[in-house]
Amino acid sequence: MATITDGRDAPGDVESQIVNATDRAGKTYSFDERHEAGRPADWWFQESHEGLILFTVFYTQACRWSSCTGCNLPSVSSCQHVGWRSIIEQVDAMLADPAVQSRRRDITKVIVSNNGSVLDEETFSSTALMYLVVQLNLHLPRMKVLSLETRVEYVDLAELEFLSRAIKEREEPAEIELAIGFEAFDDRIRNKVFQKGLSLGAFEGLVRNISRPHYRLKCYFMQKPVVGMSDEQAICDIRQGIDYLSGLAGKYGVAINMHLNPTFVARGTPLETAFRAGDYAPPRLLDVARAVMHGMGKNISIFIGLSDEGLAAEGGSFIRPGDETLVQHLEMFNRTEDYKVLMESCCLRHN
Repeated sequence: MATITDGRDAPGDVESQIVNATDRAGKTYSFDERHEAGRPADWWFQESHEGLILFTVFYTQACRWSSCTGCNLPSVSSCQHVGWRSIIEQVDAMLADPAVQSRRRDITKVIVSNNGSVLDEETFSSTALMYLVVQLNLHLPRMKVLSLETRVEYVDLAELEFLSRAIKEREEPAEIELAIGFEAFDDRIRNKVFQKGLSLGAFEGLVRNISRPHYRLKCYFMQKPVVGMSDEQAICDIRQGIDYLSGLAGKYGVAINMHLNPTFVARGTPLETAFRAGDYAPPRLLDVARAVMHGMGKNISIFIGLSDEGLAAEGGSFIRPGDETLVQHLEMFNRTEDYKVLMESCCLRHN
């Protein structure tokens, strides 16, 4: 029988939250209970203007919010609790991987994800998080940024201060970055349709709070995340998001990155149902480039996500036949943040 000694939810309560939220959102995927608990869900490298990024997705209990209608990331997580010992094993397994070992002196940034909130102690153990920081200090000597994916409500400034002190004790001090899912600028689309549960007031409060300790911020946006949004409306929404983030960066002096993900059709979500009915099509990569061009000369950096992480429904990727050259140009933009690459390769204008 579960007991509560510190005000946290009992394990069964957390599981019920996840299941109920998934059902309310009309999502039909199942969770991955067969995954080996001592292995990360996934990890990969990204090339960006910041250098080599190690993106690690740890296998933990799924996101407690689980209400975002177009998201099936929890499907590669467990609905049941994953303990700190197992997450520590995942840290060791990831860092011992030959590919990581061979490039450990080149990695300048680590993004820590569990397809939810790594700052939610109910789903990602605080013990395991502290262990991860120690191991990154020991094994990745050139890491300059530690990026932590989380929802706004789990951000604890005292916890971040402790983690920040720890990564500044390295031979080369590193910075904290918070990675927040924003998804769409339009409030109705973000909260009423996509069901993100993020208000501008809560977000701006976060930006204000992290400005004094000088933490960085990454904001995940999705281009065309919902049914009924035209391609031009989707471009406009991203451009408005760029202006909004650029304004906040200037106002508060916070380094902000927009991580723009073209929306893929996620299996087991209402978006897949609409796609099968012919009511939705993913955005075109050329339109993604058109949206990104608006960032030229603004106060933020932009990275274009070009992977569906193997979670797209059949035929539901945003990469279409014939897009191979354009993908290469977008990857070059990610590495250089050179807007001329987009202007010349995509025959675009800066307007």
